[in-house]
Amino acid sequence: MSPLTAEPDAVAVESALARHTAARAVYAGPVLIGIFALIDGWAGAWSSALGVAVVAVNFLLAGAILSISARISLAAYHAAALFGFFLRLGLMVLAVALIARLAPINRPAFGISAVAAYLGLLTWEAVAVSRGRERSLDWTG
Repeated sequence: MSPLTAEPDAVAVESALARHTAARAVYAGPVLIGIFALIDGWAGAWSSALGVAVVAVNFLLAGAILSISARISLAAYHAAALFGFFLRLGLMVLAVALIARLAPINRPAFGISAVAAYLGLLTWEAVAVSRGRERSLDWTG
């Protein structure tokens, strides 16, 4: 059995990492939302919340794609990592375009919150994993 082929009772590491990362948005989101609420009131807060939500959904989608492909094969995993990135990037662009068209948002608040949330949550998860705080994830078999 290959290292990426999950056993039926094995933890889907990619999905677990994505869930942990998205869950941290509960802590990071209010900070960003509060900052933009002070700057631009309700419009800034709403726009910031949408930016953080789009990023959290992106992480969850990435985890799901990688976990499913890991059960198939190593080649599928590699393809999912590469093409899944472009798929998620396209979906993010589509989501941003739809949100900007359908809802009155503060675009700088939305964009800055999305970028800050993405980089901040990704860094937070990387530090947690490197320091061994994610002990429940055993991908070494």
